[in-house]
Amino acid sequence: MEVFAAIQTMLAVRDYRTDPIPDDVVHRIVEAGRLTGSSRNRQEWDFVVVRQAESLRRLGELASTGPYIANAQLAILVVVPDGPVGYIDGARAAQDMMLTAWEAGIGSNWVGNVNSTQVKTLFNIPAERLVPVAIPFGYPAKRVGLGRKQRKALPQVAHSERFGQPMTG
Repeated sequence: MEVFAAIQTMLAVRDYRTDPIPDDVVHRIVEAGRLTGSSRNRQEWDFVVVRQAESLRRLGELASTGPYIANAQLAILVVVPDGPVGYIDGARAAQDMMLTAWEAGIGSNWVGNVNSTQVKTLFNIPAERLVPVAIPFGYPAKRVGLGRKQRKALPQVAHSERFGQPMTG
């Protein structure tokens, strides 16, 4: 799949089959995060790969916006330094991992609000680090329509030379 095709077609997936994700695919997903660009090439992220059913269940309980993590076959916690640069670098890595998974037919979704003491304790994450996102992954339980997105038209969000001058063409 070409990168632009993945961007055009990737949708949030919150319902997963029970099929395990092969080790080589998990490795490729995490490798995509590792290879992502970062501020000043500091690469100050860590990725906690969660595959055990009990850990996924507990994470789903703790993630107020993503209880469906409990039904995923994999979740990756992105761990960064606390602050805007860490958050941005973590978001970049998360998106690359999600796109890599999508290319392999694996759905995912961004789950925020996981930077809690309970999550950090459960996964032995240092208190001073930030967990901006947990990403559950799994093969979609239902057929998902590729690319059926509701987005604003390009001229509504893209400006030519100056804000307020819609980009056309």
